[in-house]
Amino acid sequence: MSPYLVLGIVLGYFLVLIFISWLTARKADTQAFFTANRKSPWYLVAFGMVGATLSGVTFISVPGEVGNSAFSYLQFVLGNLVGYWLVAGILLPLYYRLNLVSIYSFLDERFGPRSYKTGSFFFLISKLIGAAFRLFLVAGVLQIAFFDAFKIPFSLTVIVTIALIWVYTFKGGIKTIVWTDTLQTLFLVSAVIFTIVAISRSLDLNLSGLVKTIADDSNSQLFFWDWRSGNNFFKQFVSGMFITIVMVGMDQDMMQKNLTCKNKWEAQKNMLVFSLSFLFTVVLFLSLGVMLYIFAREHGISIPENTDDLYPMLALKYFGLPVGIAFLLGITAAAYSSADSALTALTTSFTVDFLKIHKYPEEKKRRIKMLSHLMFSVLLIVVILVFDAINNQSIVVAVFTVAGYTYGPILGLFLFGMYSTRKVNDKWVPYIGIFAPVLCYFISSYSEVLFNGYQFGFELLILNGAITMLGLLFISEKNVVNG
Repeated sequence: MSPYLVLGIVLGYFLVLIFISWLTARKADTQAFFTANRKSPWYLVAFGMVGATLSGVTFISVPGEVGNSAFSYLQFVLGNLVGYWLVAGILLPLYYRLNLVSIYSFLDERFGPRSYKTGSFFFLISKLIGAAFRLFLVAGVLQIAFFDAFKIPFSLTVIVTIALIWVYTFKGGIKTIVWTDTLQTLFLVSAVIFTIVAISRSLDLNLSGLVKTIADDSNSQLFFWDWRSGNNFFKQFVSGMFITIVMVGMDQDMMQKNLTCKNKWEAQKNMLVFSLSFLFTVVLFLSLGVMLYIFAREHGISIPENTDDLYPMLALKYFGLPVGIAFLLGITAAAYSSADSALTALTTSFTVDFLKIHKYPEEKKRRIKMLSHLMFSVLLIVVILVFDAINNQSIVVAVFTVAGYTYGPILGLFLFGMYSTRKVNDKWVPYIGIFAPVLCYFISSYSEVLFNGYQFGFELLILNGAITMLGLLFISEKNVVNG
């Protein structure tokens, strides 16, 4: 694919996003930036959330990982499905009843200001590092595949990319994101469908033949029962459920989209439809993975040592120009759909939770919001460039993993606040928030020795939340808050 064609596609893509921003943000005030004035159509939010949930890392990793762990990821997603339904049934009604802009305001009402800022702080750290990590990995793929041909340094690629994201989100915020996410989901899903169709034609398979081929392949095994394995069904399912509850239901980024719906009922419809759409999309990704391996076997193509490279390699070298263009649009959409909403959520949480933006007149609100949005854009650039400077993949992954530990205290705080009537000594909550992840890290590091070979996977989040709740129980008093 010509580098100039690639450049034209990427620039055209961003011009479309900027045009959507212009349409949606012409009369936007700070309330529109934070809540879209609670006027978003629920079906639009549901479709757009698919793209926001499937990051660029998922886009390139899930199909390649099929060769290592078959369809085991679907066990995790089935747990996600139950988690989405619990979020729709329990958390969304709570947030709408309290009329929240930042969901961490719940912690202020329930426990006090230090608990409130602890929850919000852990979100800011987790989301900043998580968004930077995902964008760093996908930007690296795009850099090698395309931008090196123009001798554009990685640092400039990152700076220009974040600057473009800032341009189309700084005014409209979540009001713009709801619409751009819809377009990005369309590109992402279309890329997968285009690729599956191209492979089916090359192997002369109709729809029924395609389904049978995928079902009969050894890489389509779904259930795994070895209790020591990280792919064990119960580990994956339960972890998927709890991770969804905390990383969707207790995450400002994901909840901010849901809270743009007109009312609780529309938000719940959005969540239920989205959950089924997400399941279908993941099945498409896994099916694509099986077909990629079949295509490689049939044509004698060596599988890359890093399976993340399988889909990019085949899409750009073997499937023709239309699939190559669809892949480029898909990976670009997947990378930036998570980054743009993360920037908006970071700005919302910081300005609402720490700067108390609601106290100021509209003109000052605009200035605070714009400067905060700019600050987080710069921070995102800095973190990505630090990852690049480290130049050690294992260290970067370790930093991302550590950031994941900070969701445990958020889980513990919310569950304790919702299902306990005890009053917590607010001043000790930040220390509990630090203690729980540190203890979890040591338990995970020595789990094989302590628990007869047992290896923790995603279920470590549950342990982290449980330790947080025990700590909150220890610093709480009985029968003070009426239930």
